[in-house]
Amino acid sequence: MEIRLLTPADAQSYWTLRLEALKNHPEAFLSSYEESVRRENAVEQTAENFTTKANYTFGAYDQAQLVGVVTLLQEERKKIRHRANIFAMYVSPSKRGKGLGKALMTAAIQQAKAMKGIEKINLNVTATNQRAKQLYAKLGFQEFGLEKNALKVDDAYYDDLYMVLYLNEE
Repeated sequence: MEIRLLTPADAQSYWTLRLEALKNHPEAFLSSYEESVRRENAVEQTAENFTTKANYTFGAYDQAQLVGVVTLLQEERKKIRHRANIFAMYVSPSKRGKGLGKALMTAAIQQAKAMKGIEKINLNVTATNQRAKQLYAKLGFQEFGLEKNALKVDDAYYDDLYMVLYLNEE
């Protein structure tokens, strides 16, 4: 298993895994599978995102196949530039339980620590996703809020749990 920063050359494999994530777990992502498959130039836009300043997407590879991803994005606006956010965390079901989620999150946290001025990392997770919540808590994230009915998928509502990791409290 290898964890590395993704580059524009990885955009197609990322997009394929992203669609898998949206299809398998519609409750875990703001984007829907249906909207995403209709996006024009999705791979090209993804490649461009991989070159955006303060936007880091890490991938977990198993024998040259992308099987997990996470994105760290620093806020741009002056008053909130001390914050970064974790987005789009996903590991393929067949590869879960092998430490890839922890390795991806650790890479993102280390990147944030290496960046000038980042003091905390925020993320949100579906409140019923016990495995993800446990992972984030083990890595030092603390709960700070709950948004009831944050997402509606078909006729089902899902709550979002908000978590934060303060980098200067270690």
